[in-house]
Amino acid sequence: MRALLPTGDPATLVVHGEAEEPRPGPGQALVKVEAFSVNRGEVFRLHGALPGVGLRPGKDIAGLVVQAAADGSGPRAGQRVVAHPPGGGWAEYAAVDTDRLAVLPDTVSSVTAAALPLAGLTALRLLRTAGGPAGRSLLITGASGGVGHYVTELAVAAGADVTAVSATPERGRRLAEFGATVVHDVAAAGGPFHTVMESVGGPATARALALLRPHGELIWFGQASRQPATLDFFGFFDGPSSATIRHFHYEDFPESYGADLATLVRLVAAGRLHPEIGRLSDWSSTAEVLSDLHDRRIAGNAVLTTAP
Repeated sequence: MRALLPTGDPATLVVHGEAEEPRPGPGQALVKVEAFSVNRGEVFRLHGALPGVGLRPGKDIAGLVVQAAADGSGPRAGQRVVAHPPGGGWAEYAAVDTDRLAVLPDTVSSVTAAALPLAGLTALRLLRTAGGPAGRSLLITGASGGVGHYVTELAVAAGADVTAVSATPERGRRLAEFGATVVHDVAAAGGPFHTVMESVGGPATARALALLRPHGELIWFGQASRQPATLDFFGFFDGPSSATIRHFHYEDFPESYGADLATLVRLVAAGRLHPEIGRLSDWSSTAEVLSDLHDRRIAGNAVLTTAP
């Protein structure tokens, strides 16, 4: 089958090549991939990849089940699904554990669904970690990407007072339409906040921490700047009198990916969640899209469709 393979060359991170078609295990469905989205984390991994070492990127896919799981679990053949495999999704076919799948209704396209998994799962689980958002103030840094988009839309709809830090007015316009207060630097965020969701790193982490209310919580879920954060214990008291710092990783939850993907699909189908696709291309353009994503030339999600 055709698949995108890493090159080890920063100028062209992936090329089309041939890979063995996956052989599903008893609890796996075989999915014909129709669309997939790419994430900046995958781009960074590819920059350090060596050709021929087995790295097969691709965690956000949507397509058609062509072979149901042999153990009877999951969707039947012929059903359209969105999926979050651990890798290997940038290919014509992917074998996916059935607890990583959710069935799509006719009203949700594969292109729309492909933009959901990583960013949507992260946003949904961030809000679950933060607790009920109604009536609470929330600051999210690095809000220009897919996670910030989903967190903002869901939190505002649930009654939170959201301030989103977006790098530029253009990137922040959609967040403002949802009802968030948009600023372009943490220093302009005001506060204090019940909850801070911090994903930038570097000096932004300490600045965001200082904006917490007493007994507030900072949920640390990323380091998009690629700069380490340094926190000073005594400087901490320039901000909240006491607070909690929580490390977050979207994988560390008891709920299955399939269950949470089904929630995201229901929200989209009901018109309560609107994926923002900043780039839609055929997968022949994947290397170019990866470069643009790395250099932050794409707002929202980048989705690629596989050739017929």
